[in-house]
Amino acid sequence: MAGRKLATVFGGSGFIGRYVVKRLAAQDHVVRVAVRDPEAALFLKPMGDLGQIVPLYADLARPDTIPRAVEAAEIVVNLVGILAERRRGDFRRIHAEGAGAVARASAAAGTTWLVHVSAIGADTASPSEYARSKAAGEEAVRAAFPSATILRPSIVFGPEDQFFNRFGALAEFLPFMPVISGDTRMQPIYVGDVADAVTTALARPEAAGRTYELGGPHIFTFRQLLQYVLRETGRAKLLVAIPPALARLQAAVSEHLPGKPLTRDQLLLLARDNVAAADAPGLADLGVTPTPVDLVVPHYLRRFRPGGGHRELLAA
Repeated sequence: MAGRKLATVFGGSGFIGRYVVKRLAAQDHVVRVAVRDPEAALFLKPMGDLGQIVPLYADLARPDTIPRAVEAAEIVVNLVGILAERRRGDFRRIHAEGAGAVARASAAAGTTWLVHVSAIGADTASPSEYARSKAAGEEAVRAAFPSATILRPSIVFGPEDQFFNRFGALAEFLPFMPVISGDTRMQPIYVGDVADAVTTALARPEAAGRTYELGGPHIFTFRQLLQYVLRETGRAKLLVAIPPALARLQAAVSEHLPGKPLTRDQLLLLARDNVAAADAPGLADLGVTPTPVDLVVPHYLRRFRPGGGHRELLAA
């Protein structure tokens, strides 16, 4: 292990994290995976050599656990984020206070590079608490670690995503596809491209202190994405627009269900476009070519087709 740089990845066992960890290990870094459940991160260890990938307990809601996770790390990547609160104030504790704690601990530890993954739509004036907390996190990171690189991805897709997979499951079981804020525009970005943006930013001195907005090669309305899901899953079902008042009622009810499939805060997010600003640095500035939805999504949506997609495979 002598001579290898040490990288700490907060949230390394998550959707984006596993791709970042794999790339850092391939670049010969020792990777410390800072997570709340180290045992659940053990699946990452085969991505590296013996002892190269080390899960370690750390919780952004417990600042005292953070300094140990970044000790001696030359590289720190913070990927931790939530889409819904389990307890009131979780957005602030994790996205704002937690992000600031990681940046302060990294600065105190003498970390050379810090990449903080935020989200398109981060805005202190947003009606969404999620978006406001993301913006507060960016401000806290900048204050503590001015040279940090901030990445703001749009909707992230990939085999383990919670976007296309969720609507694929809905297409399989519901008699129709509900549409909320169908005209909202989105710019889905492949998870591998986000991971490449992280590792590329670490290798480019000009990325220090900059904020990049990451989007895929195509912009879709939410309705178009739902139509795409129905087409790729072979489900001939109607798209039914849900009136705003009914959507709010549905969200209020679902907030009390396991997993909180829809929240009132998410409705506020859906009301705003989720696309990279035309004048913001993006993937092209990092030398990353964006991957189209069509090259990836059909492969994992196939399982939601009638017969689990086996009929098409047998026919082929």
